[in-house]
Amino acid sequence: SKICSALFLLAAAGCLPFQDSQFDPDGYFWALIHIFCVGSYKILRKSRKPTVLSDIDQQYLNYIFSMVLLAFASHPTGDLFGALDFPFLYFYRFHGSCCASGVLGFFLMLSTVRLRSILAPGQCAAWILCAKVVTAGLSMLLFDMALTKATVG
Repeated sequence: SKICSALFLLAAAGCLPFQDSQFDPDGYFWALIHIFCVGSYKILRKSRKPTVLSDIDQQYLNYIFSMVLLAFASHPTGDLFGALDFPFLYFYRFHGSCCASGVLGFFLMLSTVRLRSILAPGQCAAWILCAKVVTAGLSMLLFDMALTKATVG
């Protein structure tokens, strides 16, 4: 079941660039870096003996590792200085949205850690799935989408 789910996810991710009406290869490059980081983190976690680190400590180390890796990767790709040309860089709404995203992401991580500690793994997975479905549904209402005949079907 997990293998089948992973294969469907891989197939969907592989088809996404061909159906993206606003294709930008830089975004997919950063997505591949993210997938590499998450995959290597999972492999490292499975291959080592269980550590004495708490879930929050593991998340903290994951954030630090990601920040350092992405900071070094942003220079060769040109994104480090390209960020200065971002059109919304000097708008307070952009900065407020970035801060809100960080704070909400932090609280989401804390609530996920708390949920994992008080529920059985199956129940926790069900709640996380429900949250992802609700988030995907709400994102369609909140964000502008460019729907074309190819993307709708």
